[in-house]
Amino acid sequence: MSFRAPVQDYEYIMRHIVGYDKVSATERFEEAGEELTSAILTEAARLCDEVLYPLQRNGDLDPARLQDGVVHTSKGFAEGYKAVREGGWVSVAASPEFGGMGLPMTVTTAVNEMMSAACLSLALNPLMTQGQIEALEHHASEQIKAIYLPKLVSGAWCGTMNLTEAQAGSDVGALSSKAEDNGDGTYAITGQKIYISWGDNDFSENVCHLVLARLPGAPAGTKGISLFLVPKFLPDAAGEAGEANSLHVVSLEHKLGLHGSPTAVMQYDGATGWLVGPEGGGMAAMFTMMNNARLGVGCQGIGAGEGAYQKALAYAKERKQGRSPVAGGTGTIIDHADVRRMLATMRAELFAARSIALANAVAIDMSHAAAEGTVGGAGAEGAPDWAARAALLTPITKAFGTDTGIKVAEIGVQVHGGMGFIEETGAAQYARDVRVTAIYEGTNGIQSMDLVGRKLMDGGEAAQTLIDEMQRFAEEARATRPRMAGLIWNATETLREATEWMVSQTNMNARFAGSVPFLAAYARVLGGYYHLCAAVAEGKDGPRTKLARFYINRLLPEYKAHLAHAMQGDADLYALEVEDFDVA
Repeated sequence: MSFRAPVQDYEYIMRHIVGYDKVSATERFEEAGEELTSAILTEAARLCDEVLYPLQRNGDLDPARLQDGVVHTSKGFAEGYKAVREGGWVSVAASPEFGGMGLPMTVTTAVNEMMSAACLSLALNPLMTQGQIEALEHHASEQIKAIYLPKLVSGAWCGTMNLTEAQAGSDVGALSSKAEDNGDGTYAITGQKIYISWGDNDFSENVCHLVLARLPGAPAGTKGISLFLVPKFLPDAAGEAGEANSLHVVSLEHKLGLHGSPTAVMQYDGATGWLVGPEGGGMAAMFTMMNNARLGVGCQGIGAGEGAYQKALAYAKERKQGRSPVAGGTGTIIDHADVRRMLATMRAELFAARSIALANAVAIDMSHAAAEGTVGGAGAEGAPDWAARAALLTPITKAFGTDTGIKVAEIGVQVHGGMGFIEETGAAQYARDVRVTAIYEGTNGIQSMDLVGRKLMDGGEAAQTLIDEMQRFAEEARATRPRMAGLIWNATETLREATEWMVSQTNMNARFAGSVPFLAAYARVLGGYYHLCAAVAEGKDGPRTKLARFYINRLLPEYKAHLAHAMQGDADLYALEVEDFDVA
């Protein structure tokens, strides 16, 4: 089977659904017009189709391993990374000041998704570096920027982030790693970190770790955490990788999937590091990286789903089983209604999730342009508060994108039938690889709590503004797509009422108890809206309209059950005593 990056989908969504033209109309991104963007996506697709996809199975069958203290990566990964590096794909959105392309996050998002679809294990590496680049651009000293950013942007050096410790997972404030001032502008970092994606490799000149640690006398909790840049090799006077730092990989985790991506336990023994941002400002600086990564992880889920979908579709077109139930059919299982239902579900879900992710990226780009004064920001006529829109969509993108990837990959196994359970087909790899995306960079439960908590602290204004936008479009669409538009309008009105209910709950636990279904409902309605946009733009009863009809008729109604669940409060959950969970 071959793989083909869905460039036409990206271009259609950018052109007709998420308003990419607004981005290219800003002064900051005026060079990133439709023609240039199309050329970049086409070139990135060639890399994915011809170089990265052939490495997909290698990562699973020849996993990364630690031998004599050295991490050895999967066969072909060094060559694959070299192609990524030489093509400049690590730094699509990075500042040209340090060698980046300076392109919109929207373009980066599409490229990251197609790379994840081609080979998720390897694509995770540049994603980590991208997040570190953004954190350093915003928070590092000029001296650190001058030394590290050119190397990271070029891909010569790779980046990681080190948050988690054995006793401090989602509760980052419980970490115990410590930092001591060396008196020369550097700090001695001591502690152990776990779950460090791409903690080391055998193909980059250096690996630079962003490490959260606590200075002596710092207050407890997240307010006492600072961020430090700790390289594997200390830069010499020329800014090149010099002598080894006091850190090492203790072990690599044995995982359900993503075997090609080395997940390390990292040990720091008085390692030399440099403070990034102010003392006690570690979480603020790290969240710059994490918000970037949450969009990227959502795209990992969508990408893995795309790979699973293409594999399932190819199998369904060639597998002959049973008598065709339709006249003039293909004679393969794609003729059967249930297989057709599964494939349509996969395709429709991916389109919805992809549209949400690209809308998220557009909002990020517009917020950056607005901050520079090159586009109307909050309060501008007809313009949303782009920063608030981006913040609202980030947890939705991460959770819905990864949930979609998991769902689609599992359906892909089912389409293969018994052969899906056989490892040689490669169908199961997608299901195993994508599963972690709902866990790392903040579990999807935490994303939903963020949505109903922080993201509704504005009284629900950002959420309601987006609902207003959906409703206005549905009203306009009644002229050409009356039935679909009516169903979307009804869904948005119900979603509005549920959002008002969430905002009215002063007991945060009542919100949290329904946060997962609320996020699922918001994503389900938003996906329906984007499908409606696609159908209206198509202007005929073509494939996008047919897919929109499928989604709106069959998948959209799930929002009703989700919202009924979301507004139950927390009383029934806590009516169950702890001992009530025990097996009788």
